[in-house]
Amino acid sequence: MKDLLYLKDEQIKEFIQLLYYAYRETFSDPKEVLSKKYFGPAHLRALNLIERNPGINLGELIFKLKVTKQSLNRVLRDLIKAKMIKQIQDETDTRKKNLFLDRDGKIFFDSVYNAQKKRIFNALKNSNSDSVIKFKDVLKKIIDGK
Repeated sequence: MKDLLYLKDEQIKEFIQLLYYAYRETFSDPKEVLSKKYFGPAHLRALNLIERNPGINLGELIFKLKVTKQSLNRVLRDLIKAKMIKQIQDETDTRKKNLFLDRDGKIFFDSVYNAQKKRIFNALKNSNSDSVIKFKDVLKKIIDGK
């Protein structure tokens, strides 16, 4: 642990590079599934957040994705047209539309998830439990900026 207190720039650059490669490989696994629907990474990110947060509204989705409304609208139009998601008017605030995966969206998301699951599952399975817990903690800290 003491050697972590003295992280050098070269070590941090290596971590950044490894994060990039891990991201690239994890999100290249479902590339074939996505390309059949002419979807890309932006569609996958939106589907993932809608699946993990059923009923999320457009404002929350924009905030979580850190994108503009204009760029998200194109993606949502594609997903609605393909019957992957549905918009349901909020019961308390009719100006808001809540987003849910449609039946086809659930099936499609599961096929994408299964393409990614194997790599992640194998990496976690081949690691000790302490490494998995610490890795998850480090990822959360990267996300939170701590």
